[in-house]
Amino acid sequence: MVEVAVRQELNFNSEIYKDAYSRINAIVIEGEQEAAENYISMTEMLPEHKEELVNLSKMENRHKKGFMACGKNLSVTPDMEYAKEFFSHLHGNFQKAKAEGKIVTCLLIQALIIEAFAIAAYNIYIPVADPFAKKITEGVVEDEYTHLNFGEIWLEKNFAAAKAELEAANSQNLPLVWKMLNQVEKDARNLGMEKEALIEDFMISYGEALSKIGFSTREIMRMSSAGLAAA
Repeated sequence: MVEVAVRQELNFNSEIYKDAYSRINAIVIEGEQEAAENYISMTEMLPEHKEELVNLSKMENRHKKGFMACGKNLSVTPDMEYAKEFFSHLHGNFQKAKAEGKIVTCLLIQALIIEAFAIAAYNIYIPVADPFAKKITEGVVEDEYTHLNFGEIWLEKNFAAAKAELEAANSQNLPLVWKMLNQVEKDARNLGMEKEALIEDFMISYGEALSKIGFSTREIMRMSSAGLAAA
């Protein structure tokens, strides 16, 4: 009943909705583009996983095309300049880690943080999406769990050697998520998405991933708090 009520309040053709959608749609398009490029970048550091990483990249490109179609369906032009700026700090940190050969940091940024961020956004968006976008997003979110799983598996196998770098990368990059969520709060609300729900869903996905890798509940709470404190 709540979902129906929320959906009835949203006017997918209103100027307010379309204005917010121009930025949110751009963010998801740019996010999928960044992910596609990041997975290709990681083939240089993980050549033994090249085929799997290339397949993940291709999947992200398909997602990008799907979200581009969502914008066209509502006659909205995505604000790609805004989206590139939105991801600029995470992008810069990934590129720096890549240049330094820090595959653990690269995996934390792309396979954990960005994927958990995407899963949270898509899960909260689906109940309030227009019918066309809902169908597209439901297909995408199933794939994103596969991408999260790749990072979990590799980092779990290499946990002892990766733990210190993971903690350092978490402290550096997790605060960026809070800043990104704050930046998008108003637009997300105009699309029927509440920031508190986004944060909760993100922390569940991210925390579960850290747990599967090998961190204890106490360590995950400390890492989450470190990110909040630095934000």
